[in-house]
Amino acid sequence: MLGIKFIKAHPTTYLIKFVDGKIKKEGSGISFFYFAPTTSLVSIPSASKDAPFIVKETTADFQQVTIQGQIVYKITEPKLIAEMMNFTLDSTGNTYASEDPEKLENRIINHVQVLTRAELLKTPLKEAIKMSDVLAERILPKVRGLESIKSLGIEILDLSIVAINPTPETARALEAEVREQLLKDADSAIYSRRNAAVEQERAIKENELKTEMSIQEKKQQMKMAEVNSNIALEEENKKLVSLSAESTKIQADAKAYELNATLKPFTLIDPKVLQVLSQSQMNSGQLIAQAFRDLSENTDKIGQLNVTPDLLKTLIDQNNG
Repeated sequence: MLGIKFIKAHPTTYLIKFVDGKIKKEGSGISFFYFAPTTSLVSIPSASKDAPFIVKETTADFQQVTIQGQIVYKITEPKLIAEMMNFTLDSTGNTYASEDPEKLENRIINHVQVLTRAELLKTPLKEAIKMSDVLAERILPKVRGLESIKSLGIEILDLSIVAINPTPETARALEAEVREQLLKDADSAIYSRRNAAVEQERAIKENELKTEMSIQEKKQQMKMAEVNSNIALEEENKKLVSLSAESTKIQADAKAYELNATLKPFTLIDPKVLQVLSQSQMNSGQLIAQAFRDLSENTDKIGQLNVTPDLLKTLIDQNNG
């Protein structure tokens, strides 16, 4: 019959049949015949949907960045969103009669952008480009709590920030800054390594010096011990010499005493007796010489002495004989 059509919805599509402004039939994955001139069909997708986005915002230090991410959402209350937006199919039953279904995604992304801007305006560039995960964690609960999202019967399932990139000029400047810092770190590392080598060399020199000083100290101690030993030996030698001298003196005193004891009896004899005893062993010449010596000792008592040639000749002959 003219105007009678058949429609079959997917399991992930919630289909509502309106006739004269009243709901006649609704549900997910349903199918039915309808009279096109008097029927309006509202088709609402109930499956989760990914909405990628790329937005540009400014950081706290007035640097522009590009945020690339994705939001996952799902229409959990089809009848509620059907009252807020137009999801009506056209007369063919294949496409939407308005652009509202396409605007839904942009509306959600706009909310995300507003919240992202608020966060980035409090964050400097260097921190912002490193806070992808942190930014997503901060924004997700705020998006879920928006009344404008709840009023559409939408549930935000997930939000991810893939990248936060500065402009190419800023990126090159950051790269140059990081490169310079890396070069400085490399120079610092070289300096630290050289300084460590110098410190190690100094420690080695100090150990060598300490070792040398210890050796010198040991040598000095050995030398002092040798000197003390020599001093002790000299002291012993002095004691030995003193004992030897004392022993020699004792021996000399003993010999003197012995000699004195031997000669003492002779001191008691009259010298004239000793003289007579000594002359008894002399020959005639020695006696005459002794007589002349006695005469010479008493020259002051002798007036005149005559010595004949015969006496001198006799003395000379006896002496030669």
